[in-house]
Amino acid sequence: MNRPHPNSPLELPADDRAASPYTGYTRAHWEAAADGLLRAAWQWATPGSALLDLPGRPSASGVRSDGLEGYARTFLAAAFRVAGADGKDPHGWLDRYADGLAAGTRTPGRDDVESWPLILDHTVFGQPMVESASVAIGLRLTRPWLWDRLDPAVQDRAEEWLRGALRHTPAPNNWYLFPYSVAGFLESVGRADAETARARERAQDLMESWYRGQGWYADGDGRAFDHYNGWALHLYPVLDAHLSGDAELSAHYGARLREHLESFALLFGGDGAPIHFGRSLTYRFAAGAAVGLGALTGDTPLTPGASRRVISGSLRYFLDRGATGTDGLLNLGWHGPHDATLQHYSGPASPYWASKAFVSLLAPAGHPLWTATEEPAPSEGPDRVLALPAPGLLVQSTRADGIVRLHNHGSDHVRPHEGESAVADDPLYSRQAYSTVTGPTARANTADNHLSVVVGGTRSGRRAIRPLGAGGGDGWGWAASWHRPVFAGGSPMVPGLRVESVTVVRGRYELRVHRVLGAPHGARVEQTGWATGAESPVTSALHGLHGWESRDEVRAPQGTAYTPWAVLPRLGADAEGTVVLVALASLSAEPGADALDGVVSGVNVDGDAVEVCWAEDSATTRIAFGTLSVTHG
Repeated sequence: MNRPHPNSPLELPADDRAASPYTGYTRAHWEAAADGLLRAAWQWATPGSALLDLPGRPSASGVRSDGLEGYARTFLAAAFRVAGADGKDPHGWLDRYADGLAAGTRTPGRDDVESWPLILDHTVFGQPMVESASVAIGLRLTRPWLWDRLDPAVQDRAEEWLRGALRHTPAPNNWYLFPYSVAGFLESVGRADAETARARERAQDLMESWYRGQGWYADGDGRAFDHYNGWALHLYPVLDAHLSGDAELSAHYGARLREHLESFALLFGGDGAPIHFGRSLTYRFAAGAAVGLGALTGDTPLTPGASRRVISGSLRYFLDRGATGTDGLLNLGWHGPHDATLQHYSGPASPYWASKAFVSLLAPAGHPLWTATEEPAPSEGPDRVLALPAPGLLVQSTRADGIVRLHNHGSDHVRPHEGESAVADDPLYSRQAYSTVTGPTARANTADNHLSVVVGGTRSGRRAIRPLGAGGGDGWGWAASWHRPVFAGGSPMVPGLRVESVTVVRGRYELRVHRVLGAPHGARVEQTGWATGAESPVTSALHGLHGWESRDEVRAPQGTAYTPWAVLPRLGADAEGTVVLVALASLSAEPGADALDGVVSGVNVDGDAVEVCWAEDSATTRIAFGTLSVTHG
């Protein structure tokens, strides 16, 4: 018998700790969660079922587009649910979506109760193009039970609406996979032509140009590496190849997914949380979609038990922390509602891209993903340090507290055609570090995990991040980058000013070393640490080792996604010309983690060379700027 979930109205089975000792969740929990989310959302359907007008603030695309979003994104969950059960549809979800398809495509573009908006260029009215992919994939997954039973006139109308995605210009990023997915569906139902072939070829060509190695794609021509790798850039081509049975494409994209999961699967904490990093985080447990897809297709380095631990841990993490309100609807935020997590395109139905996680249900009940006993997630094994030179990231996990930290020396949100000073600060990309237990401070508060140069009372920002390398060895790792400080509130640039940054990690410790070049007379440099709350179970510590003159704490009254109010440690020093600064930071739930003064036994800075001796084992970390080199031993 299902029971109400303690923190949401979803009714889930009792925990099964024999099969799932870590999360208690089984395939039955996933089915029940999908049904519960769908049941709550369908309370807000229009009479003809074409739009789901969920309550809440509208997105920049407007209420009608938001209603289509509600239909399309919940359809994705229903399609995974029914297709994974081989057509069994005890709640009659597909009949509702069939009715909605007929009503929405009858007079698209008309301003009435049911009509879907037209698909146009992303610069005009592009959001329907995003939703067309979910509609197309939903139809492809449920073809025997929905599409094949439609009146031919409805099929033709649906095709004509979907082809708007093939005839208009996507945004210059993962959006090209939306017409790719539409074309894949049309070809699967015998409606292929030159138009569908062009859409697929164009997307495949772009995917090759965006692939950077180690399983990571840039989301467009710039250097944005984030959760879109898993829930878009890997999901769409791998799922398409799997559904089409194309062995060549499956091998090509599947190998990349496998390599991606070597690192990405480590980015889930011991509590199930994904890293709070990058945009669209209100999609929440969609972060686990690539893990489930890899288990389905076999393109994964994880055992089935470890895969289920990651995906179920992520699902449970959010359901336990208020992702749905008392009405059962996914709200706009992270745990509960949280405005700073959102983007301008976020609307009431946006969180339902979390439906992508239900791709796991395509694995039938007898699949090892569901029959194997849960095993520990990668972050629950020994302490790990993983350097990723391709995206410029450094991953650090500690078993004792289950915290995973991501040190960012390569991912930004600056597109190639933009000048740095024209780009607003984006806390979800610009910070030096992110974790599974903290979020960045809001744009209006003091930035956490940030090195700023203060000139004329204005603090600099970090926009374009240029990686300088990453590497490491047994139990330690490093990553480095440089950036030009940008002063959005004053003169946009200071000529010759440059900051080079190196992070070296071992255990729970983070050695943060910076070389500031070209600091003008009267400048000051500040370094902040992790932002935590008064009731937080984790401790943020920051200790100056060389060059720093003062330490204080700064309040962030707007808080983070994890705490309504936060405080962060800060170091400060006057600077002119070239200065080298060395600090030690940590974020930990271990007792006494704030005591950093005895961790390092000695620091020697000679020009552009830095040597740090560690007290515990007398190991020495050596960093040389100029032609950068980092060694440890």
